[in-house]
Amino acid sequence: MRSNPALARELRHHYLFAALSDAQRERLLASAVGRPFVAGEHLFGHGDAAARFFLLRSGGVKLYRLSPEGDEKIMRLIGPSQTFAESILFMDAPRYPVHGAAIEDGELIAFERETFLGILQESFATCRAVMGQMTRRIQAHWDEIETLALQNSRYRVVHYLLGLLPGGAEGRVALTLPARKMVIAAHVAVTPETLSRTLRALSDERLIEVAGDEVTILDVESLVAAGVKRT
Repeated sequence: MRSNPALARELRHHYLFAALSDAQRERLLASAVGRPFVAGEHLFGHGDAAARFFLLRSGGVKLYRLSPEGDEKIMRLIGPSQTFAESILFMDAPRYPVHGAAIEDGELIAFERETFLGILQESFATCRAVMGQMTRRIQAHWDEIETLALQNSRYRVVHYLLGLLPGGAEGRVALTLPARKMVIAAHVAVTPETLSRTLRALSDERLIEVAGDEVTILDVESLVAAGVKRT
């Protein structure tokens, strides 16, 4: 794709690209492709051969798997500035481990796997830094899976809301939900009715305010405590 100074600057602060030099990031961007998409569009399928991983620029994407009965289980919701499908980087025979589909109109950047691997092979220090960052991300995903599997519905919803916060957020913080509530409910493994009841209960307790897709956390520390203490 053509030189994009704003995107190049954004990559400097992204966990997957921060360890690269400016020249390496420009090389990666030179082989990247920008791709617009529309809500409902199928981006890739579980088991498809994978030559690229992605950075979401705008819109929303869901990653999911299907049960033998055809039921959809959302594994992850992707918002702007997040990467996805980077797990294909170190597969011997890379194939996407999930389905990917758009949940609203947007745009993504598709990066060539082989170009990124070539950059890592040239510098052990860069490779080690990237692997360290990826390991921390994997640990965070394991923590999320534990939350979804072992904790009650209230804790799951609180954990999800807190996960939308920028690092170091305190006090009163306004958020925009990145997907429809039905999609979020599926992601946190509760029914839409349970999600609505939980949000209403948190609102009644003056922990949050809800107006459509806008959620205001009235006090971050109080919400953390509420999620931990209540069952």
